[in-house]
Amino acid sequence: MANPKSSFLTFNHLTIYLILLLLSQSPQMHSTCRNFCNNIPINYPFSIDDGCGAPQYRHMLNCSATDLFFLTPSGNYKVQSIDYKKQTMTIFDPSMSTCSILQPHHDFKMSEIQSAIIPPTPDTIFILVNCSIDSPVLNHYKSLCFNFSGHSCDELYGSCTSFKLFHLLSNSTPACCFTGYETVKYMSMDILDCTHYTSVYNTDRLEGVGPLDWLYGMKLSFSVPDTGCARCAKSGGTCGFDVETQMAQCICSSTSNSTRDCAGGREINFADSYRASSFPPLQLLYILALVAISYSILLR
Repeated sequence: MANPKSSFLTFNHLTIYLILLLLSQSPQMHSTCRNFCNNIPINYPFSIDDGCGAPQYRHMLNCSATDLFFLTPSGNYKVQSIDYKKQTMTIFDPSMSTCSILQPHHDFKMSEIQSAIIPPTPDTIFILVNCSIDSPVLNHYKSLCFNFSGHSCDELYGSCTSFKLFHLLSNSTPACCFTGYETVKYMSMDILDCTHYTSVYNTDRLEGVGPLDWLYGMKLSFSVPDTGCARCAKSGGTCGFDVETQMAQCICSSTSNSTRDCAGGREINFADSYRASSFPPLQLLYILALVAISYSILLR
């Protein structure tokens, strides 16, 4: 006959094992979300930790030891600043040509969701440089090129050491085009038949300012999803989402989440289809049943 004490220990170990297994399979609570990357504040809707911020902006930022990067299909762009009041982000492409540096040819591409929720601002323009006379923006689509605060291709090639090379090689002034994001969004540099591009922002302030002093980079305009984040933040929580369902959560600590706020540890419905992370009732029943069996064996 089996020893009741040894049977109890066996079932007790099994119970503990199953509890740990169920814990590992249940939705995980998030650790506290980091709110800074070096000297740049990381607030809603952005995040550098999965499950934090808004799900629409998931995996868009990466924080290294020295810099914050905006991730796109065409590469990683250094984030220079984020203005949460104006809802703009300024980025710089380390591989982009500027007035002082000529970089290898490449395109700028954003994902579809990025183009929809965090596109370049209207005062960010793209300058297509060293374009062929057969370029579509100089023929069928010449309406895509516009006047940029009175600046010209001659000024660009004459002032910038990096672009003077094109002028010297052709012994004339190669064509260029000042255009908007929609042009480079739908047409690659190969289709545009231009060898290089650069981009500048705050163009409404650059009238009378020479190319050497232009602000090179891009300014993006982001939208903030209305998910009741203000209430969560006011209660001391951090706005985030469940990494599996992508439904909104108010992250209260490393061990507890709520659907709306952290007041008094209460869990308030935030979306009808979502429940805060917790043990499903069926799993609780299994655990309680195993504990009951263990005690019954002990008492025999």
